[in-house]
Amino acid sequence: MRELTQIGIQPSRSAVTHDLRPSSIVLWLQTITLAWMLLEFGVSLYAAVTAHSPAMLAFSSDSLVELLSATVVLLQWIPGMPLSERSAGRAAGILLFVLVFVVAAVAVASLILRLRPETSFAGIAVTLAALIVMPVLASLKRYEARRSKNTALAADATQSAACAYLALIALAGLVINAVFHIAWFDSVAALAAIPILMKEGRSAWQGHACGCC
Repeated sequence: MRELTQIGIQPSRSAVTHDLRPSSIVLWLQTITLAWMLLEFGVSLYAAVTAHSPAMLAFSSDSLVELLSATVVLLQWIPGMPLSERSAGRAAGILLFVLVFVVAAVAVASLILRLRPETSFAGIAVTLAALIVMPVLASLKRYEARRSKNTALAADATQSAACAYLALIALAGLVINAVFHIAWFDSVAALAAIPILMKEGRSAWQGHACGCC
């Protein structure tokens, strides 16, 4: 009888250990993501405002949505939270569509008025750093999402990868404007980022990862 009791106890302990492990890894990944996205959003928004850069405005818009996405994944592990994954995804989608309109309006107005965005070393630094950080985070999240079968984490991994693509676009606009003084390329870079932002917004509204990455 004692043996049967011990046999019954052993699987439950291993099951608890198995359940807690994915949770701790997700918590670690999303904490790093939140810390980085707060820094990235703050620096990119500062660069967008001070340099009058449409490309940095597009990048900071995506950073804000990525920050929200990482928060949603973390909320799954907090008991009693009323925010559902679907509701949060739709909120992120709506926010991203609004930001797309703002980015497009600023970029077009900059082209029409022939505004000249200033060189932004802060923008160049943060986008260059994002090109290193975001692919690594995306890869780790994608692996853990497959292992734990967490759909929200899978979607967040895709957004992290998309953030790297947007960082590359923004960096190209900033560097070309800084080196060759081609002011309109910054606005073109912002317009080039809009399809990615639109795809992310549509995917967030539908509640699944986009197929852009």
